[in-house]
Amino acid sequence: MNKASWNPIKLPVERYILPVLEHLPPVVSFYAKTRGWPFIIAWAHRITGLLLALYFFVHIYTLSFLATPVAYDAKMKLFGFFLFSFLEWLLAVPVIFHALNGGRLILFEVFGRRNDESLIRWMLGLSTTYILLLGLMMIRQDQSASLIVYWLPILVFSISLVYLVSLKIWRTENSMAWKLHRMIGVYLLIMIPAHMLFMHLEPAIAHEANTVINRMQHVSAKLLDLTLVLGVSYHAGYGLVSICKDYLPPGSLQNVLTFLIALTIAVLGWVGIKLTIIL
Repeated sequence: MNKASWNPIKLPVERYILPVLEHLPPVVSFYAKTRGWPFIIAWAHRITGLLLALYFFVHIYTLSFLATPVAYDAKMKLFGFFLFSFLEWLLAVPVIFHALNGGRLILFEVFGRRNDESLIRWMLGLSTTYILLLGLMMIRQDQSASLIVYWLPILVFSISLVYLVSLKIWRTENSMAWKLHRMIGVYLLIMIPAHMLFMHLEPAIAHEANTVINRMQHVSAKLLDLTLVLGVSYHAGYGLVSICKDYLPPGSLQNVLTFLIALTIAVLGWVGIKLTIIL
């Protein structure tokens, strides 16, 4: 999208923020001025996707210590320092941005809704609200929620959205791999931010081995975690392979990277599934 198609700044907050953003490093400011912010956001979507794929590896690696609860608790004490807690809070930025921007893309691809100016405002506003809410929960650390009461309405809403999207895309000429990627993306759009909130309702939920194991031993929690592991594995793998195909010419390098991505994601997915089933 070129600059001419990007509507003039209207909101006072945008009049203040966007000129500041346009003085970012030359590449960012150049494309912001010539191609518009939707172009920059498209790149940010890919970059946050890469970051979240990397975090998926770190998350599975950390959970593997649950096999030795003492080792897991020791690692969580290290992560309890302020710097790590701050970084954990910052992780909410790529999570919620990638999720909501993915929802914006689904609205365009599936439902033909393209009002970038309005949708980007909503995306940034909801992202800011989510990040502040998560920060408040992490500071207070005095909340609690029933597994069923919290997750049941969220799960019903997520599945309903997936069904609605599937009705729109199932008979299209797109590949089955593409359809699954979009459907899983819609599911994760709700479930991953909800998962992050749930993990910070109270400190012990994610930071004490016995509490984590007890939660994961519930059948409902196992099924939920399995859907997340499988969903994130496929969505991340498809996204990384798509990036390779978009920016690398066909040939040996593209084929090798595609194979390595598929192998890595398959291994991580298997480890995540094994942990979920065994614990």
